[in-house]
Amino acid sequence: MIYLNNKLVPRDRARISVFDHGFLYGDGIYETLRAYNGVVFMFDKHIERLYRSASLIDLNIPMSPDAVKRAVYKTIKANRLKEAVIRITVSRGAGPVGLDPALCPEPTFVIFATQFRKYPEQFYLKGVKITIADTRRNYSGALDPRIKSLNFLNNILAKIEAKKKDAYEAIMLNYRGYLAEGTISNIFFIKDNVLHTPSLKVGLLDGITRRIILDAAKALHIATREGSFKPRDIQGAEEAFISNTTMEVMPVAEISSMKKFNGPGRITRLLHKAYKQKVADDTRRRGE
Repeated sequence: MIYLNNKLVPRDRARISVFDHGFLYGDGIYETLRAYNGVVFMFDKHIERLYRSASLIDLNIPMSPDAVKRAVYKTIKANRLKEAVIRITVSRGAGPVGLDPALCPEPTFVIFATQFRKYPEQFYLKGVKITIADTRRNYSGALDPRIKSLNFLNNILAKIEAKKKDAYEAIMLNYRGYLAEGTISNIFFIKDNVLHTPSLKVGLLDGITRRIILDAAKALHIATREGSFKPRDIQGAEEAFISNTTMEVMPVAEISSMKKFNGPGRITRLLHKAYKQKVADDTRRRGE
């Protein structure tokens, strides 16, 4: 069952117009969330970011935040899910061909929820291969990285590079050659027992999982550094991992053939354990 414009409809009846500006121009926003045992993790933060993205493109979400939350749980329940991945999509809506947002009188609002499928256990035991992409991250002066936009062509081009190099993920650099973020993830590396990750000032989305990891590191008295790093800065690292809402903390085994790691390191394991504890505490409290 899909939640489409204020009602649940069967998947084969969940249709939008070919004139929808989300389809025509990528004019819209989205959020991906994860439910554990039927409870959506970090729900408030995801909803807050959804509305922030909408405001940054002058898009009106046709529901209140509380109504969106109710719709998400209604969709989860309708699909009889406990462990789920949820996506909320809001596009500009259908209208005549043209870039003017005023052409679209009503936005299109969609929620779908699917069964969460575990990543291969080997990914966490041995790590994944990633690559440094030639495709650069969009210049923040052209497209604000705070907008979680439907227009993903920049990331798709980097993903194509990753596939051609038999890599799981591609890390993009900004226009000045500094590490930014992956196609769907944030990048972290540990060097001299300090957790490093690109600063938001480099031009990347402020990942919710990213912030949880940084907070967990501080709680564990692990030194952290958010800054501007070149690919060469990773060469002396002892550990590396990538993160997002669904993968949580995923260790890196190899980076562009220039650096290899022997499985997840001590700090990576500590942070993944802390993340899991955060999930357990938060979902238990909200589920009570």
